[in-house]
Amino acid sequence: MTIASIREKLHDFIDTADDERVKAIYTLVRDEPANYEWTADKNFVAELDDRLDKLNSGEDAGRTWNDIEASIEQLKSKRNIM
Repeated sequence: MTIASIREKLHDFIDTADDERVKAIYTLVRDEPANYEWTADKNFVAELDDRLDKLNSGEDAGRTWNDIEASIEQLKSKRNIM
């Protein structure tokens, strides 16, 4: 689906949605910055730096992608999610 067709569908949906749905959609997007520049966010960059320092020092061992996938599969199995 193209961006243009997605925009059209969203416009159609919003034009015909009830007031509660319009408010819910607005709540999702109202605080979303148009062009978030994470590199300019000092708190975010500081958090990334801290996490990287902990990984490099061995304080945080991190997890492999295989470990994460295995954890997800265990949760899915436990919750009967396919």
